[in-house]
Amino acid sequence: MLQPSTITFLRQLKRHNQKAWFDINKEKYLDAKADFENLVQQIIVEYGKIDPDIAALQVKDCVFRIYKDVRFSKDKTPYKTHFAAGINKGGKKVHFPGYYFHAEPGGYTYCGGGIWRPDAAELKKIRQEIDYNLEDFKSIIKDKRFLRLLGDLDDADTLVRAPQGYEEDNPAIKYLKMRSFITGVSFTDEELTSKELLKKIIHTFTVMKPFIDFLSTALE
Repeated sequence: MLQPSTITFLRQLKRHNQKAWFDINKEKYLDAKADFENLVQQIIVEYGKIDPDIAALQVKDCVFRIYKDVRFSKDKTPYKTHFAAGINKGGKKVHFPGYYFHAEPGGYTYCGGGIWRPDAAELKKIRQEIDYNLEDFKSIIKDKRFLRLLGDLDDADTLVRAPQGYEEDNPAIKYLKMRSFITGVSFTDEELTSKELLKKIIHTFTVMKPFIDFLSTALE
């Protein structure tokens, strides 16, 4: 679970996203950061029992900085209004299928996984794996437990036309058009401070593990 003070800090940061305010409240930030990092450590320990690749990670490998890179953004507010961690083989800096947890009050907390915008060579491998092993892929994403918790894959990032080398009548075309392969669930603010939070995160990761494994196999 996260402490209520961590949620309060993030809510206040959203209202006062300025360096002057942040500097004055630096101690609150450090306390909230430590709280989130403690949760990530618990995730690594518990989920590492299921996935040995995760067990080898350290918290610093996973947690993203709260400071934004505003050089190419119209939004010049200096800080992210959430804490987030990428929990995958090799850590957050390695673009490899894995898990993601994003804590943000206001109904924006997200627990999910997959791979976002793989490069052209990686995308080609994933599409090929889906095309060659469609039934195996569908058995994973159409599994009752997967559908009940996660629903269908996120299809917000897809091509309009079939990718090069594939036809529109390909049985896998819905998935072959995807440019990102992502799934996940939202958590309420109440769940963030619930004693059940860690259990729910581990359960979500466990249900999506066959999906992550399929994507990882494609790239290995």
